[in-house]
Amino acid sequence: MSQPSPRDTGPATVTSIGGGIGQSARRLDGVPKVTGEFPYASDLRLDGMLWGVTVRSPHPYARIRSVDTAGALATPGVHAVLTHTDVPGRNLTGVEQADQPVLAVDVVRYQGEAIALVAADDEGTARRAAARVVVDYEVLEPVTDARAALASDAPALHERGNLVRHRRLRIGDAEATAEVVVTGEYRTAMQDPAFLDPEAGLAVPDGEGGVDLYVATQGLHSDQRQICAALGLPPERVRLTLAGVGGAFGGREDLSLHVHVCMLALRTGRPVKMVYSRAESFVGHPHRHPAVMRYEHGFRPDGTLVYVRGEVVLDGGAYASTTAEIVANVGAMGTGPYVVPNVAMDCYGVYTNNLPCGAMRGFGMVQVTFACESQMDKAAAALGMDPVELRIRNAMHEGAKVPTGQLLDSPAPVAELLRRVREAPMPPDRTEPSHASGDEPDTTGQDGVRRGVGYAVAYKSIAFSEGFDDYSTARVRLEMSAGEPTVTVHTAAAEVGQGVMNVEAQICRTELGVDRVVVRPRDTAIGSAGPSSASRQTYVTGGAVKAACEKVRDQVLALARRRTGEEALYLEEGKITSDSGNVLLALRDVLGDEAVEETVTWRHRPTYPIDPRTGQGFAHMQYAFAAHRAVVEVDTGLGLVKVVELACAQDVGKAINPQAVEGQIHGGSVQGLGLALMEEVRADGGRVANASFTDYLIPTIADVPPMRVDVLELADPHAPYGLRGVGEPPTISSTPAIVAAIRAACGRELPRVPVRPEDIVGLPRVPRASSTSPTAWKDNCR
Repeated sequence: MSQPSPRDTGPATVTSIGGGIGQSARRLDGVPKVTGEFPYASDLRLDGMLWGVTVRSPHPYARIRSVDTAGALATPGVHAVLTHTDVPGRNLTGVEQADQPVLAVDVVRYQGEAIALVAADDEGTARRAAARVVVDYEVLEPVTDARAALASDAPALHERGNLVRHRRLRIGDAEATAEVVVTGEYRTAMQDPAFLDPEAGLAVPDGEGGVDLYVATQGLHSDQRQICAALGLPPERVRLTLAGVGGAFGGREDLSLHVHVCMLALRTGRPVKMVYSRAESFVGHPHRHPAVMRYEHGFRPDGTLVYVRGEVVLDGGAYASTTAEIVANVGAMGTGPYVVPNVAMDCYGVYTNNLPCGAMRGFGMVQVTFACESQMDKAAAALGMDPVELRIRNAMHEGAKVPTGQLLDSPAPVAELLRRVREAPMPPDRTEPSHASGDEPDTTGQDGVRRGVGYAVAYKSIAFSEGFDDYSTARVRLEMSAGEPTVTVHTAAAEVGQGVMNVEAQICRTELGVDRVVVRPRDTAIGSAGPSSASRQTYVTGGAVKAACEKVRDQVLALARRRTGEEALYLEEGKITSDSGNVLLALRDVLGDEAVEETVTWRHRPTYPIDPRTGQGFAHMQYAFAAHRAVVEVDTGLGLVKVVELACAQDVGKAINPQAVEGQIHGGSVQGLGLALMEEVRADGGRVANASFTDYLIPTIADVPPMRVDVLELADPHAPYGLRGVGEPPTISSTPAIVAAIRAACGRELPRVPVRPEDIVGLPRVPRASSTSPTAWKDNCR
């Protein structure tokens, strides 16, 4: 395959294939991805470009005594070696809090922190030169236990201490009592986004002190803001274009190589490319927060939920990233999709010397939903109730209040989703004994394979919250091109695989009745669309495109009224029709040589900051709901698990592209399966032990079971087309459903994910140190 120029990585996509809202229009990038012709960011190449490499700390925590770059600079083929003294602007970046150095100054806080940069003629030379940068460290004892980091005698990793954020949630009576009480401590591991194309970008200096950056990212304007601050340049001098993205899942929401590659390009005056190795990628982006969660649930004998008390500690790693926002999510929704009158919860985000943690699909709800759903199963056993019936009895519903006091003013079909997965046909039983992970005979010498069925339900907020000014900008242009009406749509919404380009085209076809749509490259030449995160792009950017189309349509009809003299006109299938349905004009006759263009910045309904004492307030503009049923087979002798089937029911409000919706549910479910059974970034004293896809396991096609998907379309009256965000809920409910099924098969508590074979067979696990007694945490809820 010939190497593309930078601008080939984000081509305008022209399609004459129809497909409006509610149709499974073919993916605009589908064919080139399947044939291998799609240019990803790591495919970027320009004649005369240099290669950039980052020098990283091997220590989780250390003071930097000195950095000697002489050996690297003396290497033939090296053009630049940069350290923190070469950062032209502010040497701090961060999605929400600017606390992470572009290049370390006097201390490194995690293994892999960036210290220096090298640019050379080729990648091999750059890596050899990087190895010749000599850093003199004073190695320090790392703080790697998040609960211990909160202790008063713990070393302060940042000037303001180790607490990133504490979120309180208080409703009702904090001292409420109940006849049936269940408690538990639950843990979730650090999960990697594991996108297949690593971090990559190409920076091209413009010769006038500015730079063009082609990069795989989730948010062009968020990146631009941070890059400009670090380079000391205004936005018009730092232009970003989205390169081909090979997966994201939250891991591309933070900066990685962005500032580094721009610095090297500006210093050398040459295009510079950077691509992370796989091991470097594991330390080069944030991960899902490991969590320790302690819960107490109280019920009446009839199963009515009386109170929830809990404490959640999230290990944020070395820098804040989006930890504060995830703490807010957990603090608001950490009791699950249930009506509960009395809540006393505390959530803490903590700095440690582990790898930085931040946004990942589910944004904190994956962790607490595992704990809450485990508690519901434990309560069902204590009450002698069916676990699905217990959930239905306490389910949220339209008209109920969430724990923040916010009224649910759109469908909230928690009970309906549970009923649907429960009533879905079960997969057939095994007819012959088989090994739990394949078709081989049972190797235990007896048929120790048992089937288990488990359920879970989840909810999650959509878009940004707590008063954040959440908006998107879209430009829509309608004109004659190549003899037919053509719509061109331009937004900065990052296409990370979720299909937002298709959504934009489908909205244009529906609103303007034009089949031919051109989707422009994503770049910062248009106003911000915000990042592709929080399941928000179809809602927010879709809303912006719809609003822009409506304004274009109004202009077209105004032109047609001047031509026809009639007032009641409609634009349908490229024709102007009257109130009676008669065709009056073809669209080409109305447009002629004119182009009609509108740019709209669109916002969803406002949210508001919460009360920091109680956690009360209208914090979220929309919620989405999903439920799973998992069927597993477990070899109780070997501790091996085979997921036989996953059934998912999810309310999406309106399926803009039904096939894409189903794909999101499939993909999200598999990512939850990975956390349930295999995915864990293992670290000892802050040092990563499995930074490769040989040792960090993710589900392959052999691990993916048949899936039943039941899509509900219960319109949200506040949303464009009634839609709801889709991408995150299935990741949230699949993990606890799978673990519940394993529990049903093996009879063990399984309070931690991923579930390991020794957990199933009952081998002892080495206990982890804790900074508090098993009961002291309850005092924090008073």
